[in-house]
Amino acid sequence: MRKFPNILLILKTYGLILSIFFVFRLILFFTEIDRVNFNDVSLITVIQSFIMGVRFDTVITGYIMLLPTLMLVISSFFKAQYPIIKRIIFFWIFVLFTICFVISGADIPYFNHFYSRFSIGAFAWFDNPEFVLAMILQEPKYFLIAIPFTIVLIAFYKVLKKIFSINLSTKSSPKMTFKIVVSLFFILIMLVSIRGRVQRKSPIRIGTAYFSDNSFLNKLGLNPVFTLMRSYIDSQNKDNQTVKLIGDKTAIKNVQKYLGITYPEFDSPIARKVLADSLPANKKNVVLIIMESMSTAKMSRHGNRNNLTPFLDSLSHQSYYFENVYTSGKHTFNGIFSTLFSFPALFNQHPMKQLKQYNGLSSSLFKHGYSTTYFTTHDSQFDNVEGFLRDNDFQNIISQANYPVSEVKSTLGVPDDYMFRYSINELNTLAKQDQPFLATFMTTSDHGPYYIPDYFKPKSTDIKQKIVEYADWSLQQFIALSSKQKWFTNTLFVFIADHGSPLNAKYDIALNYHHSPLIFYAPKNLSPKTFKNIGGQIDIYPTIMGFLNLPFTNNTLGIDLIKETRSYIMINDDDKFGVLDTTHLLIVKKDEQPKLFNYQNKELTNSFDQNKDKATEMETYGKSNLQVFQYMLLNGKTIIKNKE
Repeated sequence: MRKFPNILLILKTYGLILSIFFVFRLILFFTEIDRVNFNDVSLITVIQSFIMGVRFDTVITGYIMLLPTLMLVISSFFKAQYPIIKRIIFFWIFVLFTICFVISGADIPYFNHFYSRFSIGAFAWFDNPEFVLAMILQEPKYFLIAIPFTIVLIAFYKVLKKIFSINLSTKSSPKMTFKIVVSLFFILIMLVSIRGRVQRKSPIRIGTAYFSDNSFLNKLGLNPVFTLMRSYIDSQNKDNQTVKLIGDKTAIKNVQKYLGITYPEFDSPIARKVLADSLPANKKNVVLIIMESMSTAKMSRHGNRNNLTPFLDSLSHQSYYFENVYTSGKHTFNGIFSTLFSFPALFNQHPMKQLKQYNGLSSSLFKHGYSTTYFTTHDSQFDNVEGFLRDNDFQNIISQANYPVSEVKSTLGVPDDYMFRYSINELNTLAKQDQPFLATFMTTSDHGPYYIPDYFKPKSTDIKQKIVEYADWSLQQFIALSSKQKWFTNTLFVFIADHGSPLNAKYDIALNYHHSPLIFYAPKNLSPKTFKNIGGQIDIYPTIMGFLNLPFTNNTLGIDLIKETRSYIMINDDDKFGVLDTTHLLIVKKDEQPKLFNYQNKELTNSFDQNKDKATEMETYGKSNLQVFQYMLLNGKTIIKNKE
């Protein structure tokens, strides 16, 4: 290689860059090592994951290094050296790979939270950069990641500078023909590495990384720059900007069959009148609490042995408890939207960024004479929540601007228990009016930056367990305070998560990120009962209306879980979706055959081929429902203007 100093420089640069990518992957591995059960996973499988990572790292490295390589190879055919070219190449490499390493550093906390490699989904809140930046800066663990990142970046600069100190001139130059052959062969190898595969049919894809039964090790092999660029390219494809999973007419026909609509009465294909029973209306107040990150996996009732949610566990045994309910997506905006308006999440689409009206819970109750109020701990403009909710018949928005400045403890505003304490006077005022009220709460404490008030003393030592204890305790305080108010016995309390947490993830879609407790608590009106049928956030609005025995036009994909049953429920994971019943999970990705797993038996083997009929039915169900929602969005069918 002494006769080819230019190629030697490139190879050393490659080695440096791949080593740094390896360091970031190693850090991610150790931050998530609990996901690797070494009783089930061999060391060879772990090594294979890192080898797969090198393949993806090489793709990104090759794309960035291609131009510098061409410049260095071409310059090697001239006897004179051009320092300016070398300098330009140095800064090209340093700047672009610094950006790559920034993405790799950001990917670690992103993955820790979302159980997904970095993508354009990380920029869903780009219109609130100050809020997001402050949230990051107030989370101590991000500084721990910043330390090794800074060290890596400094080392990268110094080692790269040393590599570029190589003298590119050579006393004994090889023959021109040999030089051309070696240079072309080297460039050919680079192009193959960029493609990632030697097979002619397809270059390397995200699905290439999925080689084992361990979902974490599959994801570990990916490069976050690759997943970011892939998600961006896909988002720019016109075919991906709107959902086109199945023909609109076929989807509508299928969904009408699922919902039992024989003769559509409205302009919307899924709108149907829901009449009240012969009994009088049950116009109780409704308090709907959307709990940040409250996965069932955190509850003792569902097997957690740390006793983190004693109140929620106790409440679930005193209420109507729906044990097989799933959230639509894995973002808070998905949870707010699907809970209140009964439509699923559509991949990376943000349903509240644009003002659009829906026949949702707030509008239906408003038409029945309810006042409507939304409580949050922080800035109500985040995710465009306030504007969107006000456009959908929420009269009052209580947010950080309403609380004393002294009570604001972080970017996420006031602690949960303070929001609940503050709300009591507001609810008392609403109760004095000659109308029932809908009060929706969005908690935030179980989301970084974590803040636990000094007056709460958790039993756990781990901060993530401490915050769950605090969140549960805050709910207990709210119910205790509410029980002392005159309106308590005339109120239905509903508890649901915005999304869960990716604990014990066994599949490419972490079920713990979607499995949520759903509790209907009305101590004077509901005797304890457990519902085992499958359901979702999208069913909460119709179920509440059914409990209240109020007539309404159901122009949603939700059903009344007390009176109706559904075959399956859809869950969304940004770039893929899942379809579940009480035993099986179907995962559907673009350009890949769906995979079917018996999650009830914790099976990791894809059983699609053994259950093709069931898998096809589930796939059609999911695609039809998602396609109908997309059709309604594009054709202005989300709102029925007539009176209910």
